[in-house]
Amino acid sequence: MTERAALIEGFLQTAGWAEASRKLLAGDASNRRYDRLRKADGARAILMDAPPERGEDVRPFRHVAAHLAGCGLSAPEIYHADNDNGLLLIEDLGDDLFARLMAADPARELPLYRAAADVSVKLHAAPLPELPICDADWLTDMASPAFDFYAPTGGQSANAAFAQAFRPLAAALDNSPKVVILRDYHAENLLWLPEREGAARVGLLDFQDALLGHPAYDLVSILQDARRDVPRSVEAQIIDDYLAQTGQAETPFRRAYALLGAQRNLRILGIFARLSLRDGKPHYVDLIPRVWQHLQHNLRHPALADVAEAIAGVLPPPTPEFLEQLKSQCATIPTPS
Repeated sequence: MTERAALIEGFLQTAGWAEASRKLLAGDASNRRYDRLRKADGARAILMDAPPERGEDVRPFRHVAAHLAGCGLSAPEIYHADNDNGLLLIEDLGDDLFARLMAADPARELPLYRAAADVSVKLHAAPLPELPICDADWLTDMASPAFDFYAPTGGQSANAAFAQAFRPLAAALDNSPKVVILRDYHAENLLWLPEREGAARVGLLDFQDALLGHPAYDLVSILQDARRDVPRSVEAQIIDDYLAQTGQAETPFRRAYALLGAQRNLRILGIFARLSLRDGKPHYVDLIPRVWQHLQHNLRHPALADVAEAIAGVLPPPTPEFLEQLKSQCATIPTPS
């Protein structure tokens, strides 16, 4: 038994779940792992294994989960925790992921996206917890993987040109009212809980990287999904609904939405390329064409003309040949020690 396995066994023993069966539920693009536990009486829970030695920390998850629960939203209840060793035993919210439900019945798409937007409306009206700030510097710096991994040739100069065009536009958002942004807010991180009421019908996962930022950020995250196609008509309807419910001024909100969408999709291009080149996960390359389309859509907003010009010709279009080249170089970049 490895040292990590022994830690987990001791954790489950202390929590009273040592005799439960375990089944791998999911891993993700990070170093976290999730196992579903089931007792003989049918009780279920989820084991989150987030090794600190691999850069994981469960404390932000606990902090944000407490805030979400305090807002009347459905974050998993935490049954037992070991912060030092990166282990959590949390509530099992089931298997009804939005992505699965919408794939099985496309007619559910708009109602489920509306439910997800209702969560944002409720969360954005709540008092703010203590969290790091998503400001112009953070947004600019976090786009760098696009130039480091997706287009490494001339990446430094291209990144500088992007930053010069992008940072002033992002700085204009710094004085906007801040809300909690969950960041990884998409259909594979949301669960349908029909037995609950209102916004609590949406189960929330993977929110440990939450920040305080602009209200448009999570709408971009869910409506410009890297993993599934969201019709532009649905995107437009949800934005309209959100504006109507919150009273946000339409023109600056849509400008911010396009700006944050460009930044987010640039970053995802780089992250997906890195996951293949460095981390040996080539299946993420298959998602790049969709992300590219989102990026191009956002860059067409008139306010982003300088950003579009700064990166024109720098990022290779995701042709089949280019994507195959990315896959052929899978795991050829060493992981930083």
